[in-house]
Amino acid sequence: IAMGRQYHPQILREYGEYEEPRLRDYVNDIGQRLAAQSHRSDLVYRFTVLDSAEVNAFALPGGYIYITRGLIGYMNSEAELAAVLGHEIGHVTARHSVRQQTASTAASLAYTLGSILVPEIGGNVGQNVYGVVSGALLSGYGREMELEADGLGAEYLARTGYDARAILDVLGTLKAQEQFASQVAQAEGREPQSYHGLFASHPDNDTRLQEVVGKATFLAPDAGTAAPDQAAFRAATDGMVFGDSAKQGIRRGNRFYHADMGFAVTFPEGWALKNLPDRLIAVAPQGKASAQLTVEDINKRIPPEQFIRDRLGVKNLSGGEAIDAGDGDLPGYSGLIELNSRRGRTVGRLSVIYLDDKAFVLLGAPLPGSDASAAHAQLLETARGFHRLTAAERKLAEPLRITWRQANKNLSYDELARDSRIPGYPEQELRLINSDYPEGSLTRGEWYKTVQ
Repeated sequence: IAMGRQYHPQILREYGEYEEPRLRDYVNDIGQRLAAQSHRSDLVYRFTVLDSAEVNAFALPGGYIYITRGLIGYMNSEAELAAVLGHEIGHVTARHSVRQQTASTAASLAYTLGSILVPEIGGNVGQNVYGVVSGALLSGYGREMELEADGLGAEYLARTGYDARAILDVLGTLKAQEQFASQVAQAEGREPQSYHGLFASHPDNDTRLQEVVGKATFLAPDAGTAAPDQAAFRAATDGMVFGDSAKQGIRRGNRFYHADMGFAVTFPEGWALKNLPDRLIAVAPQGKASAQLTVEDINKRIPPEQFIRDRLGVKNLSGGEAIDAGDGDLPGYSGLIELNSRRGRTVGRLSVIYLDDKAFVLLGAPLPGSDASAAHAQLLETARGFHRLTAAERKLAEPLRITWRQANKNLSYDELARDSRIPGYPEQELRLINSDYPEGSLTRGEWYKTVQ
């Protein structure tokens, strides 16, 4: 319990809470009803919807349970949402986090969540990693513990009146999402990310999972069958942000727009962007180069070159040159620096661009052994292209949102995709969020989700 209480604020700082009262209250109500049927109903459970497009859910010891809006976006019923929450309650009641920690590791419950490039620059920039949760929260607790959590979750579903087979429905939906995400990640030369609770431990048609789900119905013979309020589920999720939020900035392919901070930046064609609360990560195809964009307050009226030396503590910048970013109205400075990355020693490019009272720090490097000159030219071009958000780009900085509709005729996903703002793979994404991947169509009268 003390561990959960200690790390809960760090989780909120890391991800941010999705501040939509209707969805927050709805998730909490379902979670509390499930928790009341758990083996540790004396705990005070806290259910938090995280403002993240990642597909994940996890729990800290002591009743702190989190689900991302990215995962909720793939749910299509109240029972499926309850199945995910029940699984995470199962981790809490079985004390899986604590059981994973030995005496030597319990004091250092930390896991690097974001940084793909951890440079060692001077004395005070260095490794900016944020310890938040143990690796188990992202990669799973191992098959036995995950199966135990499934069994407990199924039991809590049945006791609350839900159909325990909703766990299998979630598995099918998110297995499809994992398959698609893996294909996209492979094409972009990066590692896929998926929800550990249903992926790491279960192959398709897992016999033991079928058994624990079937057993749950016998543990609660008098619970009856729930009639989940689908209208309430639709109302709670209608208008929910899909993908990036405005507060964190919006990705459009290799472009990034941030309305609140008033800037836009374009990375080289084909680079994949990962949006974290405190930085933007960009990765070249096949991981041949990477970069991160962070921001610092400017407290003294000093030129960017001096900012690099005094604030960032970088004394060994070479080949430095002044740059005029945007339309020539944003002063900056760029140069080369030796870095230690996880893949070996390399020469990176560090650029600082001023925008009003902020200094934007772009640090990138080629993979050791790759075409360094091409990567440096691309990174310099990216820095020079950093600019103030224009009036025309304001609309691009608005988030996408899920909208529920009822089909007034038979519909194809190809037709829906032409009317959607989803970038990249609109038809596949629409199929996934409606549990119709890879094939299927919509019939007249059917409720479905679209993204606008």
